[in-house]
Amino acid sequence: MEKATENGPNGAHSGRVGPTNPMVTPLLTDQYQFTMFYAYWKAGKHNERAVFDLYFRRNPFGGEYTIFAGLEECIRFISTFKLTEEEIAFVRESLPPSCEDGFFNYLREVDCSDVEVYAVSEGSVVFPKVPLLRVEGPVAVVQLLETPFLNLINYASLVATNAARHRFVAGKEKMLLEFGLRRAQGPDGGIGASKYCYLGGFDATSNVAAGKLFGIPLRGTHSHAFVSSFMSPDEIVDKSLHSSDGSSICEDFVSLVQKWLSKIQWSGSSHGAFGETNQSELAAFTSYALAFPNNFLALVDTYD
Repeated sequence: MEKATENGPNGAHSGRVGPTNPMVTPLLTDQYQFTMFYAYWKAGKHNERAVFDLYFRRNPFGGEYTIFAGLEECIRFISTFKLTEEEIAFVRESLPPSCEDGFFNYLREVDCSDVEVYAVSEGSVVFPKVPLLRVEGPVAVVQLLETPFLNLINYASLVATNAARHRFVAGKEKMLLEFGLRRAQGPDGGIGASKYCYLGGFDATSNVAAGKLFGIPLRGTHSHAFVSSFMSPDEIVDKSLHSSDGSSICEDFVSLVQKWLSKIQWSGSSHGAFGETNQSELAAFTSYALAFPNNFLALVDTYD
C-alpha cells in the first residue's frame, strides 16, 4: 500500500485540481458525520489521531475479484477540501440551535493538511476485506471523509469491475465501446461510467464530455433517426467520392452503389437476401459513406 498524497499547509490549495464533479464538496456527506464532528469538538477529541480503513465485504456480480477505482477523485477531493462561508451557514442551520458558535468558527479552519492517505494503485485487482485505502488524521476531519470516499470509490469500482469482466469475455482483440450515457443514472453516473469503463478495459466511449474531461477516445455510430430521414437515393445531391489516398475520384458514387447492388442481387450467392433492399435505408448508408469515406459504418436494424 503506497502513500497517495501529502496535503500542503492551510491555504496552499492554489493550483490544485478539485473533483471532476463540482457537486463533490465537503457537504457531500451524511448529516451524522457533522453531528459526530460537533460531538468530537465539544468533547475536545477532534484533534486526536485516528486511522480508518476502507474495504468491501463481497465481490460484485458474484465474481472472484474487483477492480479498485475512484482513488484519483478522492485525492482531488481532499487536496482542495475547504468549507465555504455558505456551506458553514448551511451546516449551522442543519444542526440543533444549542450548538456553540465556536464550533462554526473552527469549521473555517478545517482542511486536510494533516490527513495522510495510503492506498493500493487505482486499477489494481483487489479482494474482499482487504483494505483498499487507509486514512490517517484528526478524527473529526477523517470522519467527514468517510461518506464521500465510499461514494467516490464504490460506484467507480463497480463499473470498472463490470468493464473488466466484459473485456475478459471478449478477449484482447475485440473493440469494446461504451454507449451508456442515455441510460445512465444522471449526468454524473454517465460521466463516471464512461471514465471507469475505460479504466476497466474498454477502448472508447460515445460520451463527448468524458472524452474532453479524461482524454478517452471517442467513437460513435449513427441513429435510426438518421436512417429514417431519407426517402430515396434521389435526395443525395453531391455524389462524388474521393479515394482514401486522394489520387482519384468517383463522380457518381450513388450509381456505383446501385450497380454493385444489382450484381449482388443477380449473383445467386445471396439467395434472394438482397431482393427487397430498402432504398431509403440504402440512401442513408450511401450518404453516410459520402460524409465519412474513411470512417464508414451502417446501423442495419432500423427496418428489420
